Amino acid sequence: MDDAQPRLMLADAEGGARGYTLAGRWTAAQLADRATWRTLSAQLQGARAADGRWDLQAVQQLDHIGAQLLWDHWQQGWPDAVEVSAGQRAMLERVARFTVPAPAAAKGGFAQGIDSLGLKVIHAVGHMRYGTRLVGQLLIDCLRLLRAPWQGPWRDISGHLYSMGAMALPITALVGFLIGVVLAYLMSMQLKQFGADAFIVNILGISLIRELGPLLAAILVAGRSGSAITAQIGVMRVTEELDAMRVMGIAQGFRLVMPRALALAVAMPLVAVWTTLASLAGGMLAADVSLGVTPAFFLNSLPQAVLPSNLAVAMFKSLVFGVLIALVGCHFGMRVKPNTESLGQGTTASVVTSITVVILIDALFAIVFRNVGI
Repeated sequence: MDDAQPRLMLADAEGGARGYTLAGRWTAAQLADRATWRTLSAQLQGARAADGRWDLQAVQQLDHIGAQLLWDHWQQGWPDAVEVSAGQRAMLERVARFTVPAPAAAKGGFAQGIDSLGLKVIHAVGHMRYGTRLVGQLLIDCLRLLRAPWQGPWRDISGHLYSMGAMALPITALVGFLIGVVLAYLMSMQLKQFGADAFIVNILGISLIRELGPLLAAILVAGRSGSAITAQIGVMRVTEELDAMRVMGIAQGFRLVMPRALALAVAMPLVAVWTTLASLAGGMLAADVSLGVTPAFFLNSLPQAVLPSNLAVAMFKSLVFGVLIALVGCHFGMRVKPNTESLGQGTTASVVTSITVVILIDALFAIVFRNVGI
């Protein structure tokens, strides 16, 4: 056996008491081996610290790790009989002085549940208060822009229009086209059974133009641009750029929130129209392949099946979606703490909240405008 291997030996001591002799090197290098650690832990669990006699004089080397292992097994107290050298005693006393008792496990109960619920309510109220202030500040900034348009951050607005609108066209077109193909194929399987092939134009037109086109575009933009907004402003918080803007007297709402809200308010309806057209193109192609509905018949029947008011409702919804996505992204970006962990959490919360808000508002619009264009 290697002399450096830490080991615990059992022997009978005087008076019938058990004697525990330690040998080898009780150091981090030796105890790093998992097998050695498990073996020593099992042996120490079977050893009795209270009524045994401990002899550490044969130990070649003892560091903080080995001393902590022994001290924890001794339940942070000295045995009744222990033989140690002066250096070993100093090491054990140092470990005893700096060892912190483990915190007691929190006990669940009714009171803890009430406290947890109260914290969540306070957290939600804080978000609502900050969000309300953000909306109010946006309205004030828009009035300031109307009063002095030559002082507006037009370069920021145009840059956000390009990054949030034009750069989102490829992915929205691809996803919209595929969604149109899938919907048309699923509908064709049912319509064939009743000989109602021509009604696929009505179903696709209403569902894509009025609901799925704007909703799909909003969800994609929320995941793409909403997360980018939160990450951009959050990084400014981490790098203390927001604090620098405050010191320099630059209005954060006017230069950060308003340009993004206006850019998405303009870009979202256009992206929604683009996504809807791609979805209709996919549906028209799938209808031609599966039902024999020609593109000419599809295009001629579409204006009769879908009233212009449906497009107006879709554009209004998209405008609201764009403003809400920008506000949610800015809201969570402003509340990011100056550390990377908070930045990741804020970005995730921004995307989830944006998508949830978009779906909730879409359901509300569906109820409010249920008699419009139908």
